[in-house]
Amino acid sequence: MSTVQEKVMINPKDVVMLLIDHQSGLFNLVQDIPVADLRRNVTALAKVAALLKIPLLTTASVPDGPNGPLIPEIHQLAPHAQFVARHGQINAWDMPDFVKAIEATGRKTLIIAATLTSVCLAFPAVCAAAAGYKVYAVVDASGNWSKMATDLTIARLAQAGAIPIDTLAVISELQQTWNRPDALAFANLFADHMMPNYRLLMESYDKAQSVVTKGR
Repeated sequence: MSTVQEKVMINPKDVVMLLIDHQSGLFNLVQDIPVADLRRNVTALAKVAALLKIPLLTTASVPDGPNGPLIPEIHQLAPHAQFVARHGQINAWDMPDFVKAIEATGRKTLIIAATLTSVCLAFPAVCAAAAGYKVYAVVDASGNWSKMATDLTIARLAQAGAIPIDTLAVISELQQTWNRPDALAFANLFADHMMPNYRLLMESYDKAQSVVTKGR
């Protein structure tokens, strides 16, 4: 990756992924995105972190209370993920162990998704940006109590120097090229999680290749 690209694009070798408060109870409050879509996007991020061996940190807000536990798919799909417990802090950045876990990676680019967007995403994202990290806030892998609240949060993030982004863009930037041995894994990720119709494209291509090679 060139110096110019490093300034504007995500460098997979410098990334830490933070999945914050994706909890079953909090998902009941989400109104700005269908919860099924939110869940698919979050699990897609977990999958790509596992695929590319990106450090992944998770945390939860009072998981023994009404906010509920983290959705299980995250740690199932990314068994290398590290859970950092909090002690009531609303802002994950207020938990010293969480910040220390980020610092221990030696990486300076953070990909953050969280529920709720205007609190659990916004608070650590603006703090991380102020601390000198390059921050990408994945809006469609975060959920909020209203669309208006999300729109306001996107403006706040941008003003603070964080970069609002969507799941597909994140994964595509991390992928960088189709000329790679795990390209099929990325194609399946897109088809299974974000673009179901992408499976039709894959099937059409497979049939065309079969006709060329086998005549049928």
